[in-house]
Amino acid sequence: MKSKNKIKYSIISVWVVFILGSLYFYFFDNNFLSSKFESISGSSIILGYIIFLIAGCLRGFTLIPVTYFIFAGVLLFPFWPLYMMILIGVFASSICVYYFSHYLDFDSYFEKKYPKQIEKIKDVLKRHELPIVIFWSFAPFLPTDLICYVCGTLKIDVRKFILGVMIGEGVSCLGYVFIGKQILNVIKM
Repeated sequence: MKSKNKIKYSIISVWVVFILGSLYFYFFDNNFLSSKFESISGSSIILGYIIFLIAGCLRGFTLIPVTYFIFAGVLLFPFWPLYMMILIGVFASSICVYYFSHYLDFDSYFEKKYPKQIEKIKDVLKRHELPIVIFWSFAPFLPTDLICYVCGTLKIDVRKFILGVMIGEGVSCLGYVFIGKQILNVIKM
């Protein structure tokens, strides 16, 4: 086995373990993670910001929606710092997922496995890259990380891709943070 393939298989293995661990904590023991984060953020707000930001940047690899981070952040952070951390996390995780999928040759796999479907998707995306990425990133029922993988594997122009993600996610996350803060204010009354 070539050295590059060993590295790819190692990365895929670590990624699978990371996803499985994240899913375990998300579905079966989410109180553990939230209690640990609350104790850390309660001891140092700067450390809380740093950990939240790092988790937001790595979130894309877990395929856990950003919405859950927003809901947790609404309870812990002020409006504008939370919104900026969410945007930085979305930007970083989107870029990572975009290049990660390309580096691991997901494009070759999908093109061999589903050549006709991939060609249709490429054709549609090439003609309407920006509007599709914006809509997909904005729509609350569509996972943005999936469009990151698709754009990475199809080698969509990274500038158009990230612009579309930032516009779509920027607007939707602003709405989620605003609504979350408003709901929290009503509950506190």
